[in-house]
Amino acid sequence: MSVHVVIGFGPAGAATARQSAAEGHQVRVITRSGRRAEPGIEHIALDAADSARLTEAARGATVIYSCFGLPYPRWASDWPPLAASACAAAEATGAVLVMLGNLYGYGPVDGPLTEDLPLAATGTKGRLRAAVWEQARALHEQGRIRAVEVRASDFFGPGVTDGGHLASRVVPRVLAGKPVSALGNPEAPHSWTYLPDVARTLIEVAGEERAWGRAWHVPTEPPLSTREMVDRLAAAAGTGPVPVRGLPSAVLGAGSLFSPLLRELKEVRYQFDRPFVVDSSAYEAEFAVRATPVEQQVKATVDWWRERTATRG
Repeated sequence: MSVHVVIGFGPAGAATARQSAAEGHQVRVITRSGRRAEPGIEHIALDAADSARLTEAARGATVIYSCFGLPYPRWASDWPPLAASACAAAEATGAVLVMLGNLYGYGPVDGPLTEDLPLAATGTKGRLRAAVWEQARALHEQGRIRAVEVRASDFFGPGVTDGGHLASRVVPRVLAGKPVSALGNPEAPHSWTYLPDVARTLIEVAGEERAWGRAWHVPTEPPLSTREMVDRLAAAAGTGPVPVRGLPSAVLGAGSLFSPLLRELKEVRYQFDRPFVVDSSAYEAEFAVRATPVEQQVKATVDWWRERTATRG
């Protein structure tokens, strides 16, 4: 039985921890607040930016999954120390560092996103995510750690409530047959990564030495526009066609005067104003995980939200 340490227990961290436990690994989850233990998973309360305490919690681990998430306004202040601490813990323990990344580091590009594109983002969040990976990659090339990054597009699915574009702003309204407001152009093709596929990919690369030292895209189904995804969710829910309205730039601009989240979204709105397509063929050519068929993704998402809504009234 291997020891797997998961930093963060948001949707991706929780899915990874539970999948690891289901595969027979001993799992330790690191969060600030901690939680009650669950089968196969020990929850430890500590500040992951404290490298000494994180290293102690990771003693004996074969893998450290860096799955922590932060609100946009805290990225610049909190992400660098957390990432540095994860690298320090990996170096001290010898555990493989598996980082969950996103696609912000590429910035706007024409055509599909592939892993060999330069990390040429000019926005604050994109530059930050690029720098975090480059730090880990440099340590890997120096032989100080073993690191790999797994990059996902906007993910959705069971367990994704806040932050996802197909989460609390969309699915509950679809279940109720109500109109949906979409960021950007609702007709633009967009890649959506399914959360269980994220967890399975993170776990697979942890055990594949030939995956280490570079970034990989999570296997992702062909792109669908926001409107097409809403149509599929509505069909699975049996609520019929649901109107989808694009959020005008003027509304976003006005709202950003009062909402820190909307201000932060302006930097990445290009992902929804134009085609945003992920190419995961490099991963699929080398490893076993494949994207879950979109019909299964949609059904599982609707079923999970319906159960959550019924439970919470």
